[in-house]
Amino acid sequence: MTLPAGFITKYETLLKADAAAFLATFDASAAAGFRTNPLHEATAAAPAIPWSQWGHYGKVAGASLAHVAGDVYSQEPSAQFVGTVAAPKPGERVLDLCAAPGGKSTHLGSYMQQQGLLVANEINPGRARVLSSNLERFGLTNALVTNTDPAHLAALLPEFFDRILVDAPCSGEGMFRKDPDAMSYWTPSYSASCAERQREILTEAVKMLRPGGVLVYSTCTFAPEEDEQIVAWATQHLALSVLPIEKVAGIADGRPDWANGDLALAGTARLWPHQVAGEGHFVSKLQKAGSAAAARPRAVAPVRLNREQQRDFAAFEQASLAAPLNLPLTLNRDVLATLPTDTPALPGIHILRTGLTLGTFKRGRFEPAHALATALAPAAFKTVVAVSEDEFARYRHGETLSRPALTSKQTVLLTYQGRGFALGKAVSGTIKNAYPKGLRI
Repeated sequence: MTLPAGFITKYETLLKADAAAFLATFDASAAAGFRTNPLHEATAAAPAIPWSQWGHYGKVAGASLAHVAGDVYSQEPSAQFVGTVAAPKPGERVLDLCAAPGGKSTHLGSYMQQQGLLVANEINPGRARVLSSNLERFGLTNALVTNTDPAHLAALLPEFFDRILVDAPCSGEGMFRKDPDAMSYWTPSYSASCAERQREILTEAVKMLRPGGVLVYSTCTFAPEEDEQIVAWATQHLALSVLPIEKVAGIADGRPDWANGDLALAGTARLWPHQVAGEGHFVSKLQKAGSAAAARPRAVAPVRLNREQQRDFAAFEQASLAAPLNLPLTLNRDVLATLPTDTPALPGIHILRTGLTLGTFKRGRFEPAHALATALAPAAFKTVVAVSEDEFARYRHGETLSRPALTSKQTVLLTYQGRGFALGKAVSGTIKNAYPKGLRI
């Protein structure tokens, strides 16, 4: 790989004797990894990543059953250390401020066990849609996906969150060998412009953190300007202090000498590709001064369905589910979803997803959402239809399946090798295809 000359000079100066080993990694293959989904009780036989509770080395194909069923999430090994450091507790209010494409949000959700509130925000509309899709496939029911900038969110949610993750937009030096195109953006001055944006994001993020709350700031770059120097600035200007991070398996201390010399910066963490089996990452854990419970702004109240909606939803539950869901509900036009605990009112904010999308009210009927296939366990459905390998492929291509024994009209869960992957509409012995067109292959 041909690295920018300025990049080579910079890290030869910073790393000195370690520079040759560091630069040599860019001619090696990028490490690959994935996490299993504890919400699905998924497991894997692949080698474990030592710093990630559910992490494993290896690749999972996007067309595989494990991916389609939401049993795994592909995520680069070093990036998994961010979720490990954040490690939210069930019941907390958590914000992933720069969340797309969703790897770190799904990791946070793994710790939360569907309890509390996870707000996953992304400012870019297209990336926000990808984020929403990934959270849906993972089966998260306590997440709110928003598409806005940090300042608008901060104005509505002062001191609302117990824990915030800022995996900041950065110069991406740690992704060069995984994504060589990232080098095209690099210039000697690029880190300085990224750092300016990072300070702006952190300034707004801290406003949303309760006193005593924890903020994890991370990047996928090696640049001190975006790493230790940003943390040093944050401790001086944002009433934050560094909490030391436990390091394992070659994860290194931060470098106080690359910032203001504050020895507390050694408590941050650096993952170097010549020292760990992963790409480049920087992670810090910061605590806001003081101690106070999170603020409680006006929460969204569950909706009461009108008579027709109650009838249609009850008809679906009676025909297709083993038991009624009995969850707080919210309605966005005709789309019905569950309402996570403590969901705040967010006037003017674009919300892509609230809790678990259950389906859409059509004229005279309720159309269940594909999200139910990966969010609910097979035992939640009255009828589960196991399919063969050939039928698994054909259904995902958009074809119908034949099941003569299914004579009643109902929604069924389709499983392959015991894993739910799609819904189907059983009508007179035929399972009509309900697989989303955007996911068909």
